[in-house]
Amino acid sequence: MDISVHGRVSDPQSFTDPAQALAKISEIYENSVEKLCAALEDFIQRGRKPDLKDAGYPYVGITVGAEDFNSPVSRSYGTLPASGTFGTTLTRPDLFESYYLEQLSLLMDNHTQPVVVGVSERPIPLPFVVESIEAGTDENLSAELRRHFPMPNLAYIGDAIANGTYVNPNDEAQARPLALFEAERVDYSLVRLTHYTGTSPDYFQRFVLFTNYPRYVEEFIEYGLAAVEKGDSYKAFVQPGNRIKHNPRLTGPIEPKTRPSTSPQMPAYHLMRDKHMGITLINIGIGPSNAKTITDHVAVLRPHCWIMVGHCGGLRKTQRLGDYVLAHAYARSDHVLDEDLPVWVPVPPIAEIQVALTQAVAEVTGLSGAELKSRLRTGTVFTTDDRDWELRQEELARRLHHSRAIAVDMESGTIAANGYRFRVPYGTLLCVSDKPLHGELKLPGMANQFYRERIHQHLRIGMATIQTLGDKGVEQLHSRKLRSFDEPAFR
Repeated sequence: MDISVHGRVSDPQSFTDPAQALAKISEIYENSVEKLCAALEDFIQRGRKPDLKDAGYPYVGITVGAEDFNSPVSRSYGTLPASGTFGTTLTRPDLFESYYLEQLSLLMDNHTQPVVVGVSERPIPLPFVVESIEAGTDENLSAELRRHFPMPNLAYIGDAIANGTYVNPNDEAQARPLALFEAERVDYSLVRLTHYTGTSPDYFQRFVLFTNYPRYVEEFIEYGLAAVEKGDSYKAFVQPGNRIKHNPRLTGPIEPKTRPSTSPQMPAYHLMRDKHMGITLINIGIGPSNAKTITDHVAVLRPHCWIMVGHCGGLRKTQRLGDYVLAHAYARSDHVLDEDLPVWVPVPPIAEIQVALTQAVAEVTGLSGAELKSRLRTGTVFTTDDRDWELRQEELARRLHHSRAIAVDMESGTIAANGYRFRVPYGTLLCVSDKPLHGELKLPGMANQFYRERIHQHLRIGMATIQTLGDKGVEQLHSRKLRSFDEPAFR
């Protein structure tokens, strides 16, 4: 096999065993990090300029011909779109161990050629390894560090592959994408996740709930602490600041990775299982900007799904406070994704999540038949970027009418659209907290009564949905409707 087609990769080696390939990837990453840290200490202590040759990200690639494809498989991922050379850089194999192992296994099962692993020419930026690099350093030393050490390069931190704007190289010696995100993009988001959520990315789980009200957080904390104190399903519960409550029946004490701020912008809480198969809840606050920001970064963790469980304004006269809204479609008036995913692109419902949400509502509420249908409405959710949309009711009335929307909010359309954009299965179950068009405004007394009666139930529905999806197997979640005709093989 000609390994020169993989470009400037040092010490390339071929593997036919996915576990051995992953072990080599881990070795390369650890060696590069060690070289970078040693060079930093040498520079600070002795002023010695770094020699960071062969201290790059791990690279994995594969070259296949038309004859190297095995029989078609049922999965929507794991298969190359055509013959040729494909490759990507990888990072944090300790964090992505189970994900990388699955992708490498599928790649080898579906094609008859080995994968190539080596050291890429792309150096690991120093801030992605030593987060507090400039703490305690003066301005001159900081400038010297930036001059002599690799720093993040925005040329390698983008979403062209995910957005479908990446242009495949005409040069056959240059690999086409093997994954949606290359290493720098992933590392950038891992740092951002710590900043925004107050928890390390190491604790994030692959089933994610988003909410826009803090009372859901209070309920989740109560549930999470009880689950690790008394149950046998979850091994730990993590709160902002990486405060960890471990389950003594399943694991010993878990040492926190770092101590980030406990007052983050979008705090995250993690009910942990092995292989990141637990539940993460993130309070994203209000607005589509927050919704885009957090999903931009959670996406690199390749979650199995994310679901919005929050509040909305009901638009139909027959709706009652506390009714649920299951979004089957989205009218996107949020604007934050217009350049990345034009509004003419449909955002289809994911059938498996829709069914699981419906079943969970029935299970938790005890409703069925016509009674269930009267309290669980399906239809279009209108997502706006204007918190005071009520003040423009006459102007918006025509758009609301044409869209046939049954509810309005500020986050659901953004979260669903970014799920579609990043190939992450998505769903939305909202609870009607007010009906502005019909004179039922969200007043303090009404809100308090509403919160007491519905938060507990709504959160349980979200968690029951995730339980159902996990029990049925995550493979069925990753629908072909999320993938294009020229997709990278990695999920």
